[in-house]
Amino acid sequence: MLDVKLPLQYTLNKLEGRTLLKNRLPEFRKLHGYSQESLAEALGVSRQTVISIEKGKYNPSLPLALQIAKLFKTNVESIFFFEEER
Repeated sequence: MLDVKLPLQYTLNKLEGRTLLKNRLPEFRKLHGYSQESLAEALGVSRQTVISIEKGKYNPSLPLALQIAKLFKTNVESIFFFEEER
């Protein structure tokens, strides 16, 4: 099996512009009746973590992103997506 490790910078950036991870977490949270505090409790994280994810200041780990998607009974791509910076 070929084991290729790309630098993180390469995987998150495109050649001509940065690719940013965006999210629809506030929309899903409100749709399912969660406050930031109650969502944080359900996920086992702090309210500040939820706030930081929603504002795009913090990208969740893969396990946390999967946990969020599972809680909302959807896939990760429905909540988190890449958008090219303009």
